[in-house]
Amino acid sequence: MTNLKRRLITVAAAAALTASASAIAVADDSELTIFEWSGYEAPEFHPRYVEKYGTSPTFTFFGDEDEAFEKLRSGFKADLAHPCSQSVVKWREAGLLQPLDTSKIAGWNDLLPGIMAMKDLATTEDGTAWFMPWDWGNTLMTYNSEKVKEEEVQSLKAFADPKFKDRVSIGDNVDDAYALASLAIGLTDWTKMTDDQFKEASDFLRAVHKNVRLYWTDNTDIVQAMSGGEVDLAWAWNDASVQAALAGAPVKAKKDTDEGLSTWVCGYVRLKDAPGSAEKAYDFLGMVNEDPKVAQYLLGDWGYGHANAKALASIDQKVLDEKGYGDVTKFVDKTLFQAPIPAELKLKMIAEFEKIKAGY
Repeated sequence: MTNLKRRLITVAAAAALTASASAIAVADDSELTIFEWSGYEAPEFHPRYVEKYGTSPTFTFFGDEDEAFEKLRSGFKADLAHPCSQSVVKWREAGLLQPLDTSKIAGWNDLLPGIMAMKDLATTEDGTAWFMPWDWGNTLMTYNSEKVKEEEVQSLKAFADPKFKDRVSIGDNVDDAYALASLAIGLTDWTKMTDDQFKEASDFLRAVHKNVRLYWTDNTDIVQAMSGGEVDLAWAWNDASVQAALAGAPVKAKKDTDEGLSTWVCGYVRLKDAPGSAEKAYDFLGMVNEDPKVAQYLLGDWGYGHANAKALASIDQKVLDEKGYGDVTKFVDKTLFQAPIPAELKLKMIAEFEKIKAGY
């Protein structure tokens, strides 16, 4: 059975068991509950935990971080969660997190300096740690190479080209949508977006909307849509092209468009008033952080980089260079980094994106 098929079956099983994003997919270890993106419950991501405790943690799922934020703010309880860089400050300032005791996280000192140096990402100025970076990658131009010529997608403006009507998909995710729009209008630092630039970016997304066949909600959606020929052009995460290619589909990712791509860093936080075992939570964090097999699976099957330098170093340098992870400094320097943005701007983006998707 291919890796893609295994993953699709896992996600389908989770979907069958869930009526909401917070429903339990697999109720395994009741002493550790992780609020997670669908697909990351795969045991290949935490083999040492299974080896030690004989079972996986219990996983519950969210579709995007804004949904997860509202769920947690309404009182939903879990032990760990897996947000990304643009959400960490918001979650922390809302009182949803508790500090991490880094002395209990195996391999903490081996985290990549280039990622740890990103302002407000992992630690605050007083040295308190709130976030363990774990996976990092891109949202980028992804296309069917049998139906679309590479020169046709040299610019991100292709997403708004009328010739791609009903052939486009972007994520139902406000951060990725406005990352695309920001890059398309020539903006690589969205934290400094002006009102005029916000309007220009929103207008671009309205033009893209005219071409959209579907807004994907998790990566299985877009992998299936591209592998099955339903869409030919997508703004998608690294693993879309990796998983589609593993399934034999002619899908490629293009990293060198004129305007660039978007970079994100995700990882784990410990939630305030976590009801489960602190010992198991820290065991999980250390195990996924320092295990070379996890880094190899993350890159090989999902196309993402691992934030631990030693774990990443276990992968052949030629493979790292081929996948674009050979130089973390270069990786984050040439893209729009999805850094935290002002709360007022984020609320505007959320409201406007809903209008755009509704055709207004």
